[in-house]
Amino acid sequence: MQFREKMFSFASFSSHKRSRRDSVQNLCAFSTIGLAFLGLWVPVNFVTEEPGPTFNTIGSYKDQQLISIEGEKTYPVTGALDMTTVSVAGGPNTDISAVHVLSTWLMPDTLVLPSDLVYPHTLTREEVTEQNTVDMANSQEVAQAAALKYLGKPFKEKMTVARLTKDNPNSDLIKPGDVLISLNGQKIEHYEQIAEILSRTGDKTLDAVIEREGKEEHLSLKPSYDEKNQKYILGLFLGATYEFPFKVNYGLEEVGGPSAGMMFALGIIDELTEKNLTGGKHFAGTGTIDAQGRIGEIGGIAQKMVGARQSGATTFIAPEKNCGEVIGHIPDGLSVVAVSTLDEAVHAVEGIAAGKPADSFRQCTDS
Repeated sequence: MQFREKMFSFASFSSHKRSRRDSVQNLCAFSTIGLAFLGLWVPVNFVTEEPGPTFNTIGSYKDQQLISIEGEKTYPVTGALDMTTVSVAGGPNTDISAVHVLSTWLMPDTLVLPSDLVYPHTLTREEVTEQNTVDMANSQEVAQAAALKYLGKPFKEKMTVARLTKDNPNSDLIKPGDVLISLNGQKIEHYEQIAEILSRTGDKTLDAVIEREGKEEHLSLKPSYDEKNQKYILGLFLGATYEFPFKVNYGLEEVGGPSAGMMFALGIIDELTEKNLTGGKHFAGTGTIDAQGRIGEIGGIAQKMVGARQSGATTFIAPEKNCGEVIGHIPDGLSVVAVSTLDEAVHAVEGIAAGKPADSFRQCTDS
């Protein structure tokens, strides 16, 4: 009896000890699961890129025309000239969780990158938003300049000094706000002209005409030598300002960045041209543009092509400089034409609208 009682007491003690141990193990397990679950919702330092919405530059959005022109005759348009976008999350833009990053990474046609590869770590969300807004407004203005040059319509373009480089030898002569009119008798319409002139003149002093407070002044500007890039420079940071004969209004505020420039220019040309540019067909595209009509590369083109196809586009106009990212990522049912100038883009759209096959225009190839 005594043995049995001792055995019973021992058994009771062992059961109690095991119960406490199991409780601790269960608590640890639940805590680990809970911490892991919470960890999935903690903001992480990544950026995700997904196909974004498209916007028809010759159509409307929220009952408002994307491009409306005041003070100039316009013509009816059909079809679509879609500007394409990328939906970006993370980095300074938004706080995203590990769940979002993981789910995006598992989806097709998406991109996940460390935030530091996309944005400087010191950049704030407000600075990103502000820069995207400025870039969009600038791309719209430059698109109008490029479209008017293509159409042969006159407008005024000025190269205004934004600032000077440090230790500039001309700092006592030229000031921010001055408009650079000519160098050595050549009218200055874009920044590259200065480099072309300096490549010919070297260290020789240049005869400059500027406009200051509405009056023209003649200056003698001395070039300096840029050791890093091994060339002569004037050390001027110039920005273009324009005076157009009519006004173009843009009915889109939700999107930022410079990559819609080419599609805005095409939309303006279509609305100002009696002949229907698209022939009623559905085009999409992307690309920056400068006032000379040169098309520049952009980011996220793989996602933009997917968004274009999802919206019903059958032809995509892409910057030639993006061809390396186009190859291998073209969605089924979408043809891609590579362009480097606005002239080429207009020619391709007109040709395809008239029935020419897309592959009769420049394609992105491995070579």
